[in-house]
Amino acid sequence: MDKIDFKKTLAYLYKAPSDRCVAVDVPEMQFVKVDGAGDPNTAPAYNRAIEWLYSTSYALKFAVKAAGKLDYGVPPLEGLWWADDPADFAARRKDRWRWTMMIMAPNIVDRPSFEAAVEKSKKKLGDPPASLRLERFTEGRSLQILHVGSYDDEAPTLARLHDEVMPSQGLTFAGRHHEIYLSDARRTAPAKLKTILRQPVKAAE
Repeated sequence: MDKIDFKKTLAYLYKAPSDRCVAVDVPEMQFVKVDGAGDPNTAPAYNRAIEWLYSTSYALKFAVKAAGKLDYGVPPLEGLWWADDPADFAARRKDRWRWTMMIMAPNIVDRPSFEAAVEKSKKKLGDPPASLRLERFTEGRSLQILHVGSYDDEAPTLARLHDEVMPSQGLTFAGRHHEIYLSDARRTAPAKLKTILRQPVKAAE
């Protein structure tokens, strides 16, 4: 059984130039998700969400492989980010942020498999976050760019995307700010972190 690397088979979703925004048409996909709020650097709920996402995703991976259905590498961590007041997001007031962290699960993963993976994870992690779920997600037309560097240095790139690129193309927001983490922050220097910044868009009225 060949092992699938979704970063290669879906390369157009997991790659982008760092000097310009490119358009992508993101298909409907399936994700394991957890919602939360607060500063990701300090909020206990954030660490718990990440722990549960990886535990469940790896349990799914091993179960699917053991069943002889598919062998795949667990895809990168992704996050949707927003704030009730958009100014709080732009100003990096992280204690007021809201987020949905998620990891893609291939379509072959069904609900019974997900529920079994959750039960397996409960044996070592206890009760899961209330928002832990398997869910379909569609973004459609989007713009994305690769950011290289610290997460806290994303603001100029986002400002260019929001204030220059989108207006110049007659586009406006059609979804939440989306980040795809291509680097392991535990093992990568902040200056070398690679993150896809994605913004779903639609024609401005």
